[in-house]
Amino acid sequence: MGKWEIKRLEDLVEVNPSVKLIKGEEYPFIDIDKVSSSIKKVTNEVVKIYDGQSSSKFKNGDTVFSRITPCLENRKIAKVKIDWKAAFGSTEFFVFRAKKGISDEDFVYYLTSSDMVVLPAINSMTGASGRQRADKRFVKRLKLRLPELPTQKRIADILSTYDDLIENNNKRIELLEKAAQELYKEWFLRFRFPNHKQTKFVNGLPEGWALKKFQGNISFITGKLDSNAMTDNGTFDFYTCAKTIYKTDTYCFDGECVLLGGNNATGDFSLFYANSKLDAYQRTYIVTPINKMIGCPYIYFVIKDYLFHFKQSSAGAATKFLTKRILDNLSIMIASESVMVDFNLKSKLLFDEIILLQRKNKKLKKQRDLLLPRLMSGRLEV
Repeated sequence: MGKWEIKRLEDLVEVNPSVKLIKGEEYPFIDIDKVSSSIKKVTNEVVKIYDGQSSSKFKNGDTVFSRITPCLENRKIAKVKIDWKAAFGSTEFFVFRAKKGISDEDFVYYLTSSDMVVLPAINSMTGASGRQRADKRFVKRLKLRLPELPTQKRIADILSTYDDLIENNNKRIELLEKAAQELYKEWFLRFRFPNHKQTKFVNGLPEGWALKKFQGNISFITGKLDSNAMTDNGTFDFYTCAKTIYKTDTYCFDGECVLLGGNNATGDFSLFYANSKLDAYQRTYIVTPINKMIGCPYIYFVIKDYLFHFKQSSAGAATKFLTKRILDNLSIMIASESVMVDFNLKSKLLFDEIILLQRKNKKLKKQRDLLLPRLMSGRLEV
């Protein structure tokens, strides 16, 4: 076992290191809502022009650490993965960078994700209720028992094995969903379903197909919990309007459904497919079919096609809401029974595989999280 010494966090990492960005140039942008507690790496989905605005600045390999409540309590911490020389993001990030020859960047991520750093950071929070932030000076000066660089790398390698498996499973999940979505588009948007060449079209639709309202075909029921119902070690998945799935100690639904966030500050509404015991926030819809010809994967893709419309139609409001009245008046294509049954069977097979991979990821995350404190404290020798 290598040598361990008491050091301050700032001895191991640079906190909010200097990054030079040029005004008027484009850079990757990462907002706080793109960071997930269950995924090690975060990458940019958008590129924005930097005009000198207040922001955090970072490079590939840095760790972004949410400093504001409730994001810090929810462990929104991630290692940055970008192909650019630099990037910028939310002002609510602390940025941690490994010091060359002193610390390993993966170890820095795992250290700052651990209770050794997160819990003291939470306790250092000050400010108005609901907008409290961790104290940077306090976090920088945290005293920690830390190993030498070779031991850091061995610890990071062990923990990275779990995250690499999770990342590979997530790639497989993405491919499975794309396959199901392509099937949906091919059949219901392009009308190239089985035997389509032999099907008669009436008023632009295949014979036996009809465009109907959501109302009477799809059920929208909101959850009953408030956001305080989430617990770190809860048994059941808890869906809020965020794009992160949390945990809670209760469940109100058991089975297959779609979860749709009913409000969002930017109009970027959350959408999930689930098949488990779960609970939901009071503004999150649990969506299930009334019409038994409709399957939940089909509902998922129909609503997914409406997400851009939701964002556009809610523009201008401070907080965007999806009311039941808005949803009930939307339209859904109901195909012939044979096409619906065939699609439900094919898409369900793909979504069943997705659920299996998600369950594997939960087990991998649990195993990693059990190892994390033991490795970081030196109780488990490497």
